[in-house]
Amino acid sequence: MPLSEQEQRLLDEMERHLMRNDADVVSAPRDGRTLSYRNIVYGTVLVLLGLGGLIIGVSTDLIVVGVLGFVVMLGGVVLAVTPTRGPGRVTAADPDKAAKPKSSTSFMDRMNDRWDRRHEER
Repeated sequence: MPLSEQEQRLLDEMERHLMRNDADVVSAPRDGRTLSYRNIVYGTVLVLLGLGGLIIGVSTDLIVVGVLGFVVMLGGVVLAVTPTRGPGRVTAADPDKAAKPKSSTSFMDRMNDRWDRRHEER
């Protein structure tokens, strides 16, 4: 069953709006914080060491060792999931980087423009 003209126009408008909004979300600037591979590795090692300490503490009835193992595990998880500051972040100490405007448009903006031009021709 084909769509009526009004339904087709509404569908096209919704599609254009969705594409614009999706492009805005995809090209939105990130805050410069990413997960570090090094922190994930160190965090994993700490979790494994803490797990070993927890098992030793429980099996030998040394509660202090078990609690320390749990604390080390918790610290490892926090270290692994804490984002680090990326190189793209502009600080107050870098006024030159903050003053330069971005000369070219993003990839998604260009694709969005091509998509709009293609559908306007039809």
